Amino acid sequence: MAIASPSSVRFEPRVLGRLSAFVAAHPDLSLSSASNRLVDEALRMHEHPLITFRDGPAGRRARLVGGPDVWEVIGAVRSVRESEPTLTGDDALAVVEETSGVAMPFLRAALAYWGEYPDEVESFLERARTEAAQAQAAWERQQDLLGQ
Repeated sequence: MAIASPSSVRFEPRVLGRLSAFVAAHPDLSLSSASNRLVDEALRMHEHPLITFRDGPAGRRARLVGGPDVWEVIGAVRSVRESEPTLTGDDALAVVEETSGVAMPFLRAALAYWGEYPDEVESFLERARTEAAQAQAAWERQQDLLGQ
């Protein structure tokens, strides 16, 4: 990430107090990096109204409002496309809608977000693939030891 030029921003006292409390709760962030992250996320949510951001074991990530993470939706779409490559895009989305219970407008919102921020979403998908492969390998070792 390029280093941005300094910019002076004046916060209202209540906003600065809340921002300072946020930084105190996130010791890995400075006031500047927290401000940058929160403004970036607010702009992304403005551009993609059905997207929000949440912390979790895998880190901070984009997720659908009231729904799954964006990377999970993209992974589900890929899974359907891989298992049934002859389906049209709309038909593949219909399968994901039916099997996941996520409504079509939310699926399209996840696709739109992924279209704009593919590297971010792909990094979560890669992490999930790596963790799944590690879990599978551990399970197979256990089965070998047990003679099953």
